[in-house]
Amino acid sequence: MAETTNSGPAPSAVIDLKSRLPYHIEGNGSEGRVERFLDAFAAVLEHTDYKPLLDSYCRTTNKCNRCSVTCPVYQVTGDPRDVPCYKTTLLLSIYQRYFTLGGWLNARFTPNRFELTEDVIAEMAEVFYRCTACRRCTQECPMGMDHGLITRLGRYILSLTGIAPKALQVSVREQLEGETHNTSKVPATAMLHTLEFLQEEFSDQFGIDLDVPVDKKNRDYVFFCAVSDYLMEPDTLLGNLAVLHAAGDWDRWTIGTGNFDGINYGLFYSDWHLERIIKQLVGEVDRLGGKNILIGECGHASRSAHDFVPVFGGAQTRPVVSFIEYTLDCLRRGKIKLNPDIITEKVTYHDPCNMSRGGWIVNQPREILKSFVKDYVEMTPHGRNNYCCGGGGGLVSIDEIHDFRMKVGGKTKADQIAATGAQICIAPCANCKKQLKELVEFYEIPCEVMGLHDLILKAIEIPGGKSAEERKEEAELYAM
Repeated sequence: MAETTNSGPAPSAVIDLKSRLPYHIEGNGSEGRVERFLDAFAAVLEHTDYKPLLDSYCRTTNKCNRCSVTCPVYQVTGDPRDVPCYKTTLLLSIYQRYFTLGGWLNARFTPNRFELTEDVIAEMAEVFYRCTACRRCTQECPMGMDHGLITRLGRYILSLTGIAPKALQVSVREQLEGETHNTSKVPATAMLHTLEFLQEEFSDQFGIDLDVPVDKKNRDYVFFCAVSDYLMEPDTLLGNLAVLHAAGDWDRWTIGTGNFDGINYGLFYSDWHLERIIKQLVGEVDRLGGKNILIGECGHASRSAHDFVPVFGGAQTRPVVSFIEYTLDCLRRGKIKLNPDIITEKVTYHDPCNMSRGGWIVNQPREILKSFVKDYVEMTPHGRNNYCCGGGGGLVSIDEIHDFRMKVGGKTKADQIAATGAQICIAPCANCKKQLKELVEFYEIPCEVMGLHDLILKAIEIPGGKSAEERKEEAELYAM
C-alpha cells in the first residue's frame, strides 16, 4: 500500500494550479479585467446583502492564523497562500480600498496600497480554487469569520468578471440552457431506460416486480438525486427503491421528467446560478403538485436545497427532506428492517461537509449504520469536525487538477481512512464518492467506498421478497 504519512507524495508547492486550472474566460482575455472585476464587485454589493457582512469583517482582526491548524490543504502544503484568512484578507483588502470611505481616503496618499492589478486577480483566481470550501476553518475562527463564504464570494465576483473553471461553467450552462436541463446531459428518455434497468435488477435481486412512479401528480415526495447516480451509482438508487417499497410508501413519491437533477453547482461559485437552479427545481415540484422535496445521497444537492429553497422558492417553497432522514424515520417506526447478520466487514463513515458542518446530518446515518453493522469504527475527527474528502467546493468535477486533489486536498482524508482499517467507507454524497474512490485507488488503500443506501440494500428485508441471507448467498455464488 502506498505511504500516506507526511513523508508521502510531494506537497502542492510543486503543483501549480495556475497552469492546470482550465478557466472559461469571456471577452478579450485580460483586457479590461480590473475594471470588470470592480464593476462586478460593485454590482454584488448593490444587489445583495454582502456589504454589511464585509463591513463587519473589516472591523475585526482576521490575521491570527488559528484557521491554519484546521485546514487540510495548508496542513499538507505549508504554503501561506493556503491559510484561510489569507484568502479572506485578499478580498477584504480590495473591498476596503475601493468600496469604503476610509479606503478611498487612504488611496489618495498611498495609491499603490491594496491596488487591484492583473496579478492580484490572477492570484485570487488560483487561491480561491485551492480551497475545498469545507468551512472547517470557520469553526476555529475566534471572530466567527466564515472564510468559506468569503472564498465563495470571491469566486462569484470572478465568475461575473468572466473567470470560472470550464467544468463548472459547462455543467451549469447545460442545466439552465441545454436541452436536458441537467449537469450530465442525460435526456429524460435515457433516465427512463435507467429506471427500466433498475426495475429489472430489483426483480432479479428481490423477486419483486416494480413500476417506478414517473410524473405522478400530488404525491408526498418528488425525488431528486444527483443525476450522475443514474449513470454511476445504481446500487444507491436500488437502495432508495428498496426502502420506499419496504416502508409501504410506493404510492407516495414520484420522479419528474421535466427536471430530475438535484445537483446545483451554483453553490460553489455563483449566487445567480444558484438561485436560478433552485427555482428550476421548485418549479418541477410545483408542476407535479408535490408536497415535499426528497433529496437523494448528495451533500451539496442536499445543502443547496435545504438552505436555499426557503430563500429562493418564494410562494412555491416546499419542505426539503434528506433521504437519510426519511430512512431513519422509517427505521425508528419499524417500517423497515435491516438484518444485523449480513455485514461482517469493518465499516467507517465519512461526513460530507455540506451536510455535517452545520450540524444537520450527523447522527442520523450513524444511528442507521449501528442498527445493523456490528463492526463500526469512527474516523478521527468526525461529525461536524470532519475533514473534507478533498474534492469539495466543486473541485471534484475538475479532472485537470486530479494531482492536487489526490496529493493535497485529499491526503488528510486518505490518512484518516487508512488509519481506521475499515474495509468499507460509507460516503452518502455523489461528489465525495467520486473523490474517495479515486483516493483509495491512488493510495492503494484496501477499502471499498459506497453510499449508505448501497449498504442498506444488502441488509434490508422486504416482505414477500428474497431474504437478505438468500441475496448474500446468491451474490457470493455469482462472484465465484
